[in-house]
Amino acid sequence: MPTSDRTSLLADRLFGSAVGALELFSVYLGSELGLYRALHEQGPRTPDELARDAGIAPRYAREWLEQQAVAGLLDVDEPPGGERRFALPPEHARVLLHADDPACVAPFGHLLAGIGGVLDQVVRAYRTGEGVPYSAYGRAFRHGQGHINRPAFTHELTGEWLRALPDVVERLRTSPEPRIADVACGQGWSTLALARAFPNARVDGVDLDDASVADARANAEEAGLGDRVRVRRADAATLPETGPYDLVVILEALHDLARPVEALRAMREALADGGAVLVGDERVPDTFTAPGGEVERMMYGWSVTHCLPAQLVEEPTAATGTVLRAPVVREHATAAGFARCTVLPVENDFFRFYRLDG
Repeated sequence: MPTSDRTSLLADRLFGSAVGALELFSVYLGSELGLYRALHEQGPRTPDELARDAGIAPRYAREWLEQQAVAGLLDVDEPPGGERRFALPPEHARVLLHADDPACVAPFGHLLAGIGGVLDQVVRAYRTGEGVPYSAYGRAFRHGQGHINRPAFTHELTGEWLRALPDVVERLRTSPEPRIADVACGQGWSTLALARAFPNARVDGVDLDDASVADARANAEEAGLGDRVRVRRADAATLPETGPYDLVVILEALHDLARPVEALRAMREALADGGAVLVGDERVPDTFTAPGGEVERMMYGWSVTHCLPAQLVEEPTAATGTVLRAPVVREHATAAGFARCTVLPVENDFFRFYRLDG
């Protein structure tokens, strides 16, 4: 391809990326300020009506509504001689508002806002080789990370994902009081899904982030599951002290651990006889290939701005980044003493699943 063509293609691509990033920031505003919710609950609104309903300044309401309509996120009706009214179509409400809907990807806006707030710290970390603590990314990132996975954890974890472990599911259903551990549980959406699916089970969630633990505990109480769900500020190393467990899950978090082999070894030691570990992590190719597909591009995007800086806070650290490839998972499982590491036949665009047996 001629150099001029490559130049134009990249310039066009980055222009499109800038448009997309700005629109995600506007989605963050709509979510954070309750603007989508007001439109959903109240119906089509004028700027002044939305300003009153959502408690924002009218001039900001008009600019945001017009931007959303120009971007195609909202519908607009402009009757002759009348005032523009803006509406949230139900199809878009699934994407922008309904947190448990599989189509909901609005939390990407919160993720970007969280990263944007610490980019100066990330720049310093690159120069010093140090890290940026997870807590520095703030509530916006924590909300985005928890809620971008919430639909899948709510609907798919106890469906297609666990159906790939039929013997474990049978054990969880028939045992009088089975026990499950959810490692790096974050805001607890996976923990709650497991507790709902297996009413006889006791589910322990562990996470090292204080704010995430507080969120998970509050979510468990709100769901009425506080009697069967226990969330602790702890890491995987403590699991042998609180086990044994019939199932241990670690979802989209193994790549984040500073010492993944040690953590997996503790999970193996915490298993009851015949129990298993379910690992869900990024679906990326087994080998590095450039240029890569969109999923791998996204994973490296998270890695250079968040996952690697957060991992480099700890010492020693494996410094995996986000892109955890299947051969590395197998190596970690073997080093941790597992007898088998099986890639499960679960179709998913973003996650690959592994069963580890002791």
